[in-house]
Amino acid sequence: MKRNIVIATVAAAALIGGGTATAFATGGDDDSAASKSTVQLKDHDRDDQDGRDDDRKDDDRDDAAENTAEAKAAEVTAADAIKAALAHTSGTAVSAELDDEDGGLVWDVDVLKGSTWHNVEVDPGTGKVLGSWVDKADSDDKDDAAEDAADAARINSALKGASVSAADAAKAGADKGTVTSVDLDDDGTATAWNVETTGAKGAESEYDVDLKTGKVTADRTDAHDDDHDGQDDD
Repeated sequence: MKRNIVIATVAAAALIGGGTATAFATGGDDDSAASKSTVQLKDHDRDDQDGRDDDRKDDDRDDAAENTAEAKAAEVTAADAIKAALAHTSGTAVSAELDDEDGGLVWDVDVLKGSTWHNVEVDPGTGKVLGSWVDKADSDDKDDAAEDAADAARINSALKGASVSAADAAKAGADKGTVTSVDLDDDGTATAWNVETTGAKGAESEYDVDLKTGKVTADRTDAHDDDHDGQDDD
């Protein structure tokens, strides 16, 4: 349930003496980080090299190469990124995702405090917070505000009594590969964290980590594949 935060106006304030810059957004479409990530990525796209845009094998190689490069470049683990985000912005971590932000790699962490959503970006090379934003619904759009409130209530209810945090789930999933995403498996009756991992050769896998026991099981759902390849598995 990774939230897409829409941002318009960003005011960045850098602390004197090399402190972390923090940005607060009030709405709009600018979601750039306050500071640039130290981890910059190379383009693994083969289309321009061989002139074949629809070659499935090349696409698969590109994806595997990109997954491998991102996983290796992230010296800061998902669990440590969540820890850094919570040290900066108190609340409950609901998700963390290793993401490409304009060619730079970042950990994108969603933190929920009461009914307020915060987005915190953490440098995967240094563990420092690059920026943070408060997700404020448009005051003129009652539907958006109601949806945000409902999301917060549902998440808080799902996590009430949970003994396994997002960071705990990330640590548990690390035994299966490099964790690139942790997210609450939010289907209305969430009972687990969904953890995505990348293997040594770039293969992606998904696991469920029980909210109360911490038990790790393979995710057998087809929803993830449907979303990524655009095809329904009839």
